[in-house]
Amino acid sequence: MCGICGIYNLDQKPVNTNKLEQMTRLLKHRGPSDEGYLLWNTPKNRSLHCYGIDTMEEIKARTTPLQNSISANLGFGFRRLSIIDLSARGHQPMSSADGKIWIVFNGEIYNYIELRSELQNLGFNFTTSSDTEVLLKAYQAWGEDCLPKLNGMWAFCLWDSRKQKLFCARDRYGIKPFNYFFNGKTFLFSSEIKSLLIHDLDKSLNEEMIYRSLKLNSFLIHTDNTFFKKIKLLPHSHYLVIQNQKLSLRRYYDLDSQTFETSDLSFDEAKEQYRKLFIDSVKLRMRSDVEVGSTLSGGLDSSAIVCTAANLTDQQFQSFSAYYTHDPRYDERKWIKLVAEQNNIKDHYISTQSDQALEDFHRIIFYMDYPVIGSSYISQYYVMKLAREHGVTVLLDGQGSDEITAGYNHSFYRYYADLLKQFKILKFLKEFPVYLRLHQKGTLPEKIAKTLITLFLKESSIYREEGKRAFPNPLNRQFADNKLYESVRDLPTSKLSNFLYNLLMNTMLQTLLHYEDRNSMAFSIESRVPFLDYRLVEFAFTLPSEFKIHEHIGKLIHREALRPLVPQEIINRKDKVSFFSPGEFFWLKNEYRSYAQSVFTSNKFKSREIFDVNRINSLYQKYLNGDTRLGTLLWKVFALEHWFRVFVDQSPSQWESY
Repeated sequence: MCGICGIYNLDQKPVNTNKLEQMTRLLKHRGPSDEGYLLWNTPKNRSLHCYGIDTMEEIKARTTPLQNSISANLGFGFRRLSIIDLSARGHQPMSSADGKIWIVFNGEIYNYIELRSELQNLGFNFTTSSDTEVLLKAYQAWGEDCLPKLNGMWAFCLWDSRKQKLFCARDRYGIKPFNYFFNGKTFLFSSEIKSLLIHDLDKSLNEEMIYRSLKLNSFLIHTDNTFFKKIKLLPHSHYLVIQNQKLSLRRYYDLDSQTFETSDLSFDEAKEQYRKLFIDSVKLRMRSDVEVGSTLSGGLDSSAIVCTAANLTDQQFQSFSAYYTHDPRYDERKWIKLVAEQNNIKDHYISTQSDQALEDFHRIIFYMDYPVIGSSYISQYYVMKLAREHGVTVLLDGQGSDEITAGYNHSFYRYYADLLKQFKILKFLKEFPVYLRLHQKGTLPEKIAKTLITLFLKESSIYREEGKRAFPNPLNRQFADNKLYESVRDLPTSKLSNFLYNLLMNTMLQTLLHYEDRNSMAFSIESRVPFLDYRLVEFAFTLPSEFKIHEHIGKLIHREALRPLVPQEIINRKDKVSFFSPGEFFWLKNEYRSYAQSVFTSNKFKSREIFDVNRINSLYQKYLNGDTRLGTLLWKVFALEHWFRVFVDQSPSQWESY
């Protein structure tokens, strides 16, 4: 796991090595183990491998200090977090044996051992034990077609001097980030946006993106947009190529909707296959030369990961958890301890305090690159900090299961609308009343109304309707809602499969993975997500909807497949609720009350010329008077204003304090 960045001047202007070093330094938290640089004069095919202050001594002995003696127009910067092959042999930038191909790579290729064997059979020799060398040689063997062979998470940039081609790619589901700027003459890329902002480029804000982030939580990360108009995010499942002075963007992966719900396996057969794929995914993600631990809540997903992983290591497994005592429903410690005790796990806990979170607020936003749209992500930040304090460098996490097996409440509306649309009337009449009676979320009229609305509207229209009703507009201008949901696809599948596809590929998951990456890397931790093994994802989408939802129970196949792995008390829980977010539901109206009022009435806040200040202050008073539904929106506004204070009001030189 690492931080990567680079500069490519297509007009052959020399790379500013001071800027390259600054870019790389801003990524130090992503890779404290090592530092490296490559400079390349593309017209003359001359290269220089350079070192920086934190480069391993063995590498310094055979490289040169960062300089620009060859008038390079291409430069790579790299920060390494050593996970696999901790030796100097894993140093990056890494080159092919003939020195004609160079790569900087952030991520892990979990099936690198199998790929290495396949490549050896093709005649390739290896000098390291790293997955980076496997990736490099996979490109040599198969070119751009290497990507479908990879099982892992990745963002990389590769220079192929033989073809004068820059090749950059991002993993299937967007686990690892890749941001870039391109104006036709200069191409800049980095793991994090802040590293690009040190350059003299157009920093105009993307106001539509700001509006989108305030509407629905699932649209913070959306297509290739960022909060800056000219800075783009390489979409997951895509790669880009710069060759012959042109940038081309291509998609290499998508889920095939023709395979959705086509499995002819029985439920028991599907259950066994799901469990087998999950266990194998965890096994692959346990491959590491440093200690692996896990986050742990009292729910099924993280419990299954922890119980499986604990049996795959010879040392005592460690888990890390957050809890709050504002409401007994949100204190999960008794369930966590149950898992820990039955699996001999060393469990660690943290309860984030409001004053600490406020003191660290600017620092957290600096690491996030984006506003912290929910305080649950602050909790995640401190869980990562806890893991770092106990010496764990790799964490497993449960992202992805809800998106592939229908864990969200809105899945039920799609499922029951499907039954009506497919004229499965008897099944509907048998299950729907049970759902209405026993499912905890939503009132009876809401459940009926939303099911009927879902029946008659296509998926993109459902999002638009939800957006209209989500929150009042806190900005002083209107934006076109049609463009807001342009990435939501209407597929020729069941409504449930269409919904899950969009959650995975276009909406919710991208935002969750953004915070997963930034929070973990803030403390130089690699986070791995077993439920996003592409084999498990693709298998889940082949299963029929009734394997995922039955009456009032969601994630049915998931629950039953994992039943043998976890304590039965966890499987049979009836009181599991969403993770508590204290910021929007407690701090903002209690400990932060006077501070929030000062923020919402400040001259700095008014000077943004984007907020509807009177409306926001009116909404805040309604919130203080008991309308807690407004807490989520007001927290977003509160966080957005602090994002402005870090990334708009401050210069990069001021970020040194973080």
